[in-house]
Amino acid sequence: MSATGLTPQEDEAREPVLDTVDRVSEMCFGLFMALTFVGAVSAATDGENAGQKMLYTALGCNLAWGLADGVMYIVRTLTNRGRWLTLVLTVKNAPDGAAGVSALRDALPKPMKSLVADTELELIRARIAAMLTVPDRPRLVLDDYLGALGIFVLVVFSTFPVALPFVLFKDTSTALTISRVLTLAMLFCAGIALGRHAGFGGWVAGFAMVALGVALTMAIIALGG
Repeated sequence: MSATGLTPQEDEAREPVLDTVDRVSEMCFGLFMALTFVGAVSAATDGENAGQKMLYTALGCNLAWGLADGVMYIVRTLTNRGRWLTLVLTVKNAPDGAAGVSALRDALPKPMKSLVADTELELIRARIAAMLTVPDRPRLVLDDYLGALGIFVLVVFSTFPVALPFVLFKDTSTALTISRVLTLAMLFCAGIALGRHAGFGGWVAGFAMVALGVALTMAIIALGG
């Protein structure tokens, strides 16, 4: 058994530390947090060091949320791994092959249930039943902590394009314009990445993400966020 608690064949099938959806989602989350926070604070902050105060305050906010998101990523990973282990043990301990196949079918996503035949599930059941070693409990590995760290960094990093212009430019209106342009550019790039990942048109997805981001930010502000 490997350090992950999985067989070598299963290790090869593991997902990347953070997939495209994870990376883009966390970046957008941090971006929205910083954007709404800076928009609210810029109207109330004044003085010579207003820009620095805004940056530090927004950074502190995203540091807290980045930490919370990273911890929840660990929780989610451990929970999903526990579900996988429970399924494996259920199949291995099934009284007969039919019960094992039934357990696998119940675990399939709903759209897949009608696409996978019992004969195909039987092949999977046989492989699981032949596993010589199974971890006694779900475990975290190095990649899980790297994923949590990556989420933390993405959320914190998203603060700077939004808040840094207020430090570099003394004129608030100029800083606000540059901040919004950078935000829209990041949202557009995020939309392109998601569109290509999903197999849709990248440009269309980019503009859709910009529109969604603007609407979502206005809704968050309107709700007091």
